[in-house]
Amino acid sequence: MLLGATLAFIVAILCGAVVGLALGLTGGGGSIFAVPLLIYVLGLGPDQAMPISLVAVSVSAIVGGLHSIQRRLAVWQPTIIFALGGVFGAPLGMLAAKHLAEHWIVGGFALLAIIVGSLMWRAAQVFPAQATAVRARAYDTGGGPICVLAPDGQLRFSAPCAAVLSLIGLATGFLSGMFGIGGGFLIVPALVLVTRMGVHRAVATSLLIIAAIGSSGAVSALFHRQLDWLVLLPFAAGGAMAMVLGRLLAQRLAGPRLQKVFATAIVCVGLGMLIDALV
Repeated sequence: MLLGATLAFIVAILCGAVVGLALGLTGGGGSIFAVPLLIYVLGLGPDQAMPISLVAVSVSAIVGGLHSIQRRLAVWQPTIIFALGGVFGAPLGMLAAKHLAEHWIVGGFALLAIIVGSLMWRAAQVFPAQATAVRARAYDTGGGPICVLAPDGQLRFSAPCAAVLSLIGLATGFLSGMFGIGGGFLIVPALVLVTRMGVHRAVATSLLIIAAIGSSGAVSALFHRQLDWLVLLPFAAGGAMAMVLGRLLAQRLAGPRLQKVFATAIVCVGLGMLIDALV
């Protein structure tokens, strides 16, 4: 019995480490491995896996976010606006998930994973230079994206900019709460396209946003008593430790090739879950 409990504890740590490492390296899409690992490796039901995933990913994102702050890569203006929308969206997503049948949640998650993986692959092909970019593109005072991060690191803010970031944040929070994901797959490309910031800055900023959205979902999960602490604690601890390693390796390893590897893995996971949901 003791050996079984110890083995389960170690497996939970290792599964969390996979999520933390992937999230630290990509900032977008890595957290999508959490739910499949919780369901198919640790044996939880979707109703248990979703909130645990959201809380664990939030803990990892907090660790990564602190590292981003220390290295001064995070950009605060879009973080605050984006996160405000996400904080409202996450509890709504969790509430919606409670009214859906288990196979619909698994099937929806599978389709989302396939879409995320496909978009990550396409981004690596279409924008290979952005995959390693750190600095913002040159600021153009005439036209361009709705809101632009200038080379001095300041966001040229406006009401349309705030509205767009808030709406994307709301949608991200809703999906995060419903499927137990961090939402970085939406946050990172949105920040790159809307503000022109480099991918390394977008990943760093997305970790702070994921932390805020996940914390909102965690409070909702605690209120509804949906958390299995025996799984959550080692899973979150493994993710937090691996996040540190992921952020340290990101500057050297992150790029189009690595992004394609993660994209392929995500699509394979999604296809497997979709087949499982349909059978």
